[in-house]
Amino acid sequence: MAPTLLELEDELTHLTLAPALGGSIVNWTVRSTGQPLLRYNDAQALNTGLPGKLGCFPLVPWSNRIAEGGFDCPDGWLALAPNSLTDPLPIHGSAWQQPWQVVSHTQDEVVLQLDCSIPFAYRARQRFHLSEGRLSIEVQVTHLAEHAAWHGLGLHPYLPRTAGTRLQATARQVWMCDASRLPTRLDSIPDRWDFQQLQALPDTLVDNGFCQWDGHCLIQQPDLGYELQCEASGSDYYLLYCPVDLGFFCIEPVSHPVNAHHLPGRPGLRLLAQGQSAELGFSLQYRALPYPSN
Repeated sequence: MAPTLLELEDELTHLTLAPALGGSIVNWTVRSTGQPLLRYNDAQALNTGLPGKLGCFPLVPWSNRIAEGGFDCPDGWLALAPNSLTDPLPIHGSAWQQPWQVVSHTQDEVVLQLDCSIPFAYRARQRFHLSEGRLSIEVQVTHLAEHAAWHGLGLHPYLPRTAGTRLQATARQVWMCDASRLPTRLDSIPDRWDFQQLQALPDTLVDNGFCQWDGHCLIQQPDLGYELQCEASGSDYYLLYCPVDLGFFCIEPVSHPVNAHHLPGRPGLRLLAQGQSAELGFSLQYRALPYPSN
């Protein structure tokens, strides 16, 4: 049975959401042309029931992978089991694998909520707003469990990739990874990954976390006729995922690096007591570009 979809529209763009599939975005498109602004998803992708096949999903109460089968909290060890058929480690938290409830729905705004007990009790909210081609997403988590726990947040958008795709996103350092894609050391950014100026995406696999990000990025798609000017809040890091020959890439605003629960000082994580909250925001402003002449 196909999930129930919600739709938002503004003057320029159209957004489709699937609350039951992890509170995910299915598609975001240009109204006048149908041009996808996130990776386009058809009925087949939707029918998989997998948020990772859609346009964007929330990362709550942590982003990416956690090693060692769990992590320490002030009241003891919190054990975690692998939660994805495609990864041996616990990944992306639990909110993306739960159905979300609709709190409110107007023409240009939707608020979703999730009350979750895995791996501890928390409440998550997402607010989606469209205005003049600007998609704004706000993610909030409130800790509900009696004992404090470490929290992190993020978003996992999938974006179209062509030969002409260009990215600008200023950072200062990058985490190098081992074969299991866990960080091993902080290093200076190599030239091929230096996006201080607009640059083409690398031809080889990238799946790394970038640090000391200023929260701004520009995604230019001259082959597709548009650009996205993006801005994040509550996010000093981004993860860049560039698979080879799959036609998409991901730049993920996140509050902490991969496996932060086991890095010195737990960078970017928040220890929340009962009733305390953390937030992350991300906006993407669409702007049409002239198509190149033939």
